[in-house]
Amino acid sequence: MYIPKIPVVDYAVGRSEQLLSETIRKIKDLNEDAQLKAFQADLSSVESIIKFKDSLRQWLLDSNLHCSVQILINNAGILATSPRVTAEGYDQMIGTNYVGAFVLTKLLLPLLENSSVSSKIVNVTSFTHRAVTNLQVDEGIVSGKKFLSSKHYPYAQVYEYSKLCVLLFSFELHRQLTQMGKSHQIFVNVADPGIVRTNIMREVPACLSWFAYFVLKRLRLLQSPDRGKDSIIDAAFAPPGTSGAYFFGGKGRTINPSALSRNAKLAHELWETTCNMLSATPFGNE
Repeated sequence: MYIPKIPVVDYAVGRSEQLLSETIRKIKDLNEDAQLKAFQADLSSVESIIKFKDSLRQWLLDSNLHCSVQILINNAGILATSPRVTAEGYDQMIGTNYVGAFVLTKLLLPLLENSSVSSKIVNVTSFTHRAVTNLQVDEGIVSGKKFLSSKHYPYAQVYEYSKLCVLLFSFELHRQLTQMGKSHQIFVNVADPGIVRTNIMREVPACLSWFAYFVLKRLRLLQSPDRGKDSIIDAAFAPPGTSGAYFFGGKGRTINPSALSRNAKLAHELWETTCNMLSATPFGNE
């Protein structure tokens, strides 16, 4: 039986054109045969994500490639120490870390469903979600507007909330796909890189970030970016049928996230609240 070979293209999506170019160059240095395509998009902006989706579909058509996506990795994330607002009026940290992933995933679901092989969604979260012991789902929390009105911006708390929302969203999507009979077609997993020394703490005062990394290193909890990527790769290339899992630590290891993140009622409320909130944006017309 003849099985046509479908070209595999890796897409890099980011806000900075310079960083995208550097990323493409580094990948090419490692593998000159890699087929890569970069798209510039602000993942905290609903309108920008919609434009990216349209650009991707058009590029696939113009390139005579199959209109599908096999693996989607939502890795965009920021740790902002001061309050900022997106074009839609959301807190930028929640807008980037959670709402952006929600919008992008929902918009790309048709392309994921159109894949000739089972497709996978990997949402990157953080162990810091465990710090949240209670969550009252309302638009003020989901949009982050509640935190924007605080006298002192609780950036650590906002980050923790955003990562919990990523988990709740992921498990709710897994449940919905299962109910629709599509769990064999699209697998949804979560990856936690652990404590990795990256530039995500660039806004934190240098003395604090240095001390934190020093202590974590002494406790042997600090990982290199090379080790941090292992859980993401494990989730992206997990055995067929693996869905709704939390990957952590590399070597295919999965663990249980917090009990709160597994609350199905809370996850459904978050999903509905997010959809209602987004109905007033261009996303509502998609």
